[in-house]
Amino acid sequence: MPKQYPKQQRDRAVRMVLDHLAEYESTYLACKAIGPKVGVGVESLRRWVVEAQAAGPGGEPSPTTSERARIKELEREVRDLQEANEVLKAASIFFAGELCATRRCVCRGVVRDHPRWVVAAA
Repeated sequence: MPKQYPKQQRDRAVRMVLDHLAEYESTYLACKAIGPKVGVGVESLRRWVVEAQAAGPGGEPSPTTSERARIKELEREVRDLQEANEVLKAASIFFAGELCATRRCVCRGVVRDHPRWVVAAA
């Protein structure tokens, strides 16, 4: 069963490796040198460092492959819905203009609405 390390020990070990990473040729060699000093296994420390590097300065872990695919799918769906919304807006403006033009008549220079008239859809 894997050993559970306290969060403070984990953060301290990762911070030490990241601070001294320039002194070593690779991340593995830095973890191999620093891991025994802080009482952490080399491979565990290496995985933590890789996760910390992938998370970036904000500390948020980067999305997994499946999450990225889902995000891409949702962005495509949003784009499609926005395009459809624009088409519907343009159509409603067009038909509203047509409706107003067919419901009005000019009597002695005054424009009046005739609500009794019904416009049939073509």
